[in-house]
Amino acid sequence: MTYPTSDGLVPQIAVVGLHGHGASHVRRVLELQRAGGARLAAVVDPREPGPGHEAHDAGAPWFPTFGDLLSTPSVRVDVVVLSTPIPTHLPLARAAMEAGIDVLLEKPTAASLAEHTELVAVTERTGRRCQVGFQTFGSHALSAAAGVLARGEIGDVVGLGAVGTWVRTVSYWRRAAWAGRRRLDGRDVVDGVVTNPLAHAVATALRLGGATTAQDVTWVDTDLYRANPIEADDTSSVRVQDAHGRRYGFGLTLCAPERSPARVVVHGTRGDLALEYEHDRLLLRTDAAQMDKTYGRTSLLDDLLAARADESRALLCDVRDTGAFMRVLEAVRTSADPTPIAAEHVLWRGEGADRRPVVADVERWCAEVARTQRTFAELGAPWAS
Repeated sequence: MTYPTSDGLVPQIAVVGLHGHGASHVRRVLELQRAGGARLAAVVDPREPGPGHEAHDAGAPWFPTFGDLLSTPSVRVDVVVLSTPIPTHLPLARAAMEAGIDVLLEKPTAASLAEHTELVAVTERTGRRCQVGFQTFGSHALSAAAGVLARGEIGDVVGLGAVGTWVRTVSYWRRAAWAGRRRLDGRDVVDGVVTNPLAHAVATALRLGGATTAQDVTWVDTDLYRANPIEADDTSSVRVQDAHGRRYGFGLTLCAPERSPARVVVHGTRGDLALEYEHDRLLLRTDAAQMDKTYGRTSLLDDLLAARADESRALLCDVRDTGAFMRVLEAVRTSADPTPIAAEHVLWRGEGADRRPVVADVERWCAEVARTQRTFAELGAPWAS
């Protein structure tokens, strides 16, 4: 697939942030390059990629800062992929769009609702596109699930939510200075379970329920905890109500005994729907039938390039459509600090960098939050306040 620019040239893509998830973006751009659909024009990271790194081996020019790239007129950039720390999202995306560059911005969109509002204003002022990296919005299973609800196959929706029971070791919280922080050097970070690792669960459930803008959310209740010695939350429940009166319950943890597939759930009067979004798997159970089907997925980078080639095409995850998620992030950001979970409810496993906490019976409580749209505290979880 080719995505020519208005002058017929192959799109030139820069990737900012090469380590961690940024490496997967480099690989995707190089796949497009080999197919003739795009070109890796430059990479940006404080650490220069050495031999063995795909960006280095591909011969892509390296710049230590995004400013260095923008001040080099000999390097043309049409699209930039930003896979950088949360506090940098707004300034980097703003600089890119003001320079006439379209953006694929990793989630979460920004560090506060105010920053999100400013980012939307920049897109409207510059006329540039800003796609946010909620990859699940490109899942064909999500559109299939929306069709199931629209056709009333599970009856009237009585509740939505998500269950995420993942595992993170202490090395995860040591990966960067901002990891597990609520604020750093006077700036919001908000790097907790709700807003970063399991942000897809929250954003996808809201999208499926029809809540996309900040105005679509009427209220948010947070119930935040931590088993790790960090600032942010690693085990939390959140309850949301949207403008249509639908309620959502999110039961999320990074302190499970084992990692299980994260899932968005919808409960209806005649059945239930579960979307295991990591695997694009849709499970439907109604009074009349059962279904278990796996779907494909559209890359959000490919979608952005296609939208650049066809101005009438809407983005799958336009920055404007992440306002509802940002209302949840804002509630987490402005909440009281997470409550430490008492030691008698936590079992530590592993050694050294692989050491990790397991919260007692946390999987069951997370599932109950999604089923009832009630918080841990309301449900009476023994470690909740």
